[in-house]
Amino acid sequence: MRKLKLVTLLLAAVLLALAGCSPITPPGQGTGDVPALTPVTLGVGFIPNVQFAPFYVGIDQGFFAAEGLAINLDYGFENDYLKLVGTNQLQFMVGSGDQVVLGRAQGLPVRYIMAWYTRYPVVIFAKKDAGIVQPADLAGKRIGIPGPFGASYVALRGILEAAGLEEQDVHLESIGFTQAAAVSEGLVDAAVDYGVNGPVILAQAGIETTQIALDDYLQIPSNGLISNDQTLEQHPELARRLVRATLRSIQYTLEHPDEAFEIALKFVPEAGGENRAANRAVFDAVLAYWQRRPGTQPGATRLEDWQAAVAFMQRIGLVDSPVPAEELFTNEFVVE
Repeated sequence: MRKLKLVTLLLAAVLLALAGCSPITPPGQGTGDVPALTPVTLGVGFIPNVQFAPFYVGIDQGFFAAEGLAINLDYGFENDYLKLVGTNQLQFMVGSGDQVVLGRAQGLPVRYIMAWYTRYPVVIFAKKDAGIVQPADLAGKRIGIPGPFGASYVALRGILEAAGLEEQDVHLESIGFTQAAAVSEGLVDAAVDYGVNGPVILAQAGIETTQIALDDYLQIPSNGLISNDQTLEQHPELARRLVRATLRSIQYTLEHPDEAFEIALKFVPEAGGENRAANRAVFDAVLAYWQRRPGTQPGATRLEDWQAAVAFMQRIGLVDSPVPAEELFTNEFVVE
């Protein structure tokens, strides 16, 4: 338990330190016969993290620069970026497919252009001895969740639905982002978290867990690149270059994981030193979410998955009216 608290405190310290980090970008000024790079701001997750390694790799290895792009990684909240992209105040962001459904339902002309994660990353996890191994085991249990919003809530509702359960069949507790501590200390029976976060923290402390993944019951588009209709109509080549460089960066990261991790530490130095082992465990866990599924085109998503996402979000009341699935995404920029 002391080890768990130490790891949790170390990671919390890293988060606080990283929150003030400035994004690192390659130079964007042309000299002589070398043309200037086109600056592109990409809204990503809350703080710098080794989970964004492919973007760091793409910057470090010059994959974005080779496409004529100077990438600025801007850190913030997904719902804020969705509004900015939807109103064309920002051209690109990283977000989940369910957010695109919500955005379109609210009249925002956002569109998903490339899958980054090939599996939905949120799970419900519990200590192994709790005996929670399938959705039906959650009935009557205390489940910790940051709140009724975002990918965590979508995954929770999807997993409950797989067992024919409703929210009133479990005891939901808003615990913020303290999932690992809440589960380890028995404050809740299970918690909803990204699979590379809570379960990995407990594994570092020697605590075995069981995990229930949404993907085993419902496949909906996960994290990827999102743009808007105006950008895609007026600057399609810009989107194509961003997608091409991102896919190349992901592939390089998968083929050279050790090198990619070291590159990530250049951008997130606080993840090294005494925090290195914990962050390497996170990095190793997230690699699986970037792996291409057999028979799929890298970066592409399927119409049937978008249709399933829309239908599911209607069933659970997050979307009031049907959203045309074909308007939510395009594979145009991932197909050469």
